[in-house]
Amino acid sequence: MKIDLRVLEIVKEAGALVKTYHGKLSSGQIENKGTHDFVTEIDKKVERFLVEKLREVLPGSAFWTEEKTVAKAQADYVWIIDPIDGTTNFIHGLYPVAVSVALQYKGETVWGMVYEPGLDELFYADDTGAYLNGERIFVSEEASLQKSLIATGFPFKNYDRFDAYMRSFEYLMFRTSGIRRLGSAAADLVYVACGRMEGFYEYGLSPWDVAAGAFIVMKAGGKVTDFSAEARWLTGGEILATNGKIHGAFSDILKKTLLVE
Repeated sequence: MKIDLRVLEIVKEAGALVKTYHGKLSSGQIENKGTHDFVTEIDKKVERFLVEKLREVLPGSAFWTEEKTVAKAQADYVWIIDPIDGTTNFIHGLYPVAVSVALQYKGETVWGMVYEPGLDELFYADDTGAYLNGERIFVSEEASLQKSLIATGFPFKNYDRFDAYMRSFEYLMFRTSGIRRLGSAAADLVYVACGRMEGFYEYGLSPWDVAAGAFIVMKAGGKVTDFSAEARWLTGGEILATNGKIHGAFSDILKKTLLVE
């Protein structure tokens, strides 16, 4: 199912709206959902914009959104939306931030779009492959974990596995080329897809954080699983995405560190 160009324009328009308000909010426009967990008026504004416009593209489609500006419903076509992935970066005037939109048909993802307005980069994928601003992209060919650059995200509200997470972080710090924490899971995933990094892992994520970016990774030739190398990454709250070549070694490390009692 080839991507509808109207959808790409909608996602870019949403990103332009994000950029307009980037780093310019007052404290009254920011709501604290929990420790280190924020939502702004703009998150909700962008989400409502996306719902309205995407509904015009596919009348009768349903939505699964982070800010819940529309009720979750059942339909053959379901959009999974994170209006601003990287809200803390957004509030502080930092990049990356990303608009993340995926489309599922009968439970299977068919389109994925991630727009990073700071660099004006639109990543997207359909059944023809993965693209960045219209050009095909592929994951890195690096096969050595020791030479790989890894991305992760620190837990910000679920600390149940924090000690194990820090154990994995320390282990990887000494056995890879480096670790980056950029503050946007969607951006981390598409950077793996285009070969800027070889792998990304994080726990405590929601479907809207990863649905689009993970699909783009897979269409760029990469591999996506949970920490146990199973396929429960969308709703299981944990994800490991790599170029495929380091996946086995990376998964083994996570089993030794994050999955031990």
